[in-house]
Amino acid sequence: MRIIEEMAQNPDETAENDAGNTPLPAAAPAAPVGNSAVSVPTGELAHLRDLADRARDYVEAASSANTRLAYASDWQHFSGWCRRQGLEVLPPDPQTVGLYVTACASGEAAGGQKYAVSTIERRLSALSWAYTQRGQALDRKDRHIATVMAGIRNTHAKPPRQKEAILPEDLMAMLETLDRGGLRGIRDRAMLLLGFAGGLRRSEIVGLDVSEGQSEDGRGWIEILDKGMVLFIRGKTGWREVEIGRGSSDATCPVVAVETWIKLARIAHGPLFRRVTGQGKTVGADRLNDKQVARLVKTAALAAGVRGDLSEEARAPLFAGHSLRAGLASSAEVDERYVQKQLGHVSAEMTRRYQRRRDRFRVNLTKAAGL
Repeated sequence: MRIIEEMAQNPDETAENDAGNTPLPAAAPAAPVGNSAVSVPTGELAHLRDLADRARDYVEAASSANTRLAYASDWQHFSGWCRRQGLEVLPPDPQTVGLYVTACASGEAAGGQKYAVSTIERRLSALSWAYTQRGQALDRKDRHIATVMAGIRNTHAKPPRQKEAILPEDLMAMLETLDRGGLRGIRDRAMLLLGFAGGLRRSEIVGLDVSEGQSEDGRGWIEILDKGMVLFIRGKTGWREVEIGRGSSDATCPVVAVETWIKLARIAHGPLFRRVTGQGKTVGADRLNDKQVARLVKTAALAAGVRGDLSEEARAPLFAGHSLRAGLASSAEVDERYVQKQLGHVSAEMTRRYQRRRDRFRVNLTKAAGL
């Protein structure tokens, strides 16, 4: 046990921040990020080197790369603020954290920027995680934090800004804007249809492999059957299976779209969705970045004139990768539990947050009550 504790509590002191690759100041020790949370044994403990390497891999796998980068950035922001105020980062002090979140909300943390409540809450999560990695605990229920956060929420919280749902008629129009003659258009068609029918996150779309165990960075794989396709996905809540049946028409069938992409791109191994270069004629070996999905949805939605009742300036921020996920939740006229399972939600309440339609007042409770 002593060996494990030493391995977990002595991170690499040369950790660098994610922005400028410069060492953190001595007054603001770096929180261990990823596999830096486990040190490599030396001397008498050298025989545990292989186990330490594996432990570091497991530590890194405990959270996504994006989460680790965000947490590292948040810790850097907090430690920098503490240094400027002459405050100590360690041990965790609820009063210091309470002052920090107050500075974030009031615009006194850095550059006069007032941070959103959701950003401040994420930074609290980052601090809790960072302190835990150092074997210390930050009590977020302490009155110096909890009471201040309650006041910040009451004062600054705003209604959530949700992305616009892509409905079936929108998706059809978006497909028509894609290039039909090149591999890029065939790939993009498959991604849009698969993302919509599966209710997938953008990271889940690009994380798919053609078959099981074909890449180290894969987050799942596909299996094509006679009646449809099964996706095996490692998401936020663990592994889940997503069933995608064949559509009523080949033109809008996600399974046919994926089969066509695999055949014409000649993909037999590794990442399913890859970069297309050479004027749309060459398929590379590298996996697409998840940001490409967001760009695709936005570009196609704007080109198709989705939400044309709004100005161009108002339309642009409405669409992103989550628009496909919200579109399925808003369009599927089936028992809610099936939609919940498809999206991988733990609760039905979370699924309902995704159910957004433009034809409001479909159910008029005023009239239904006799008024």
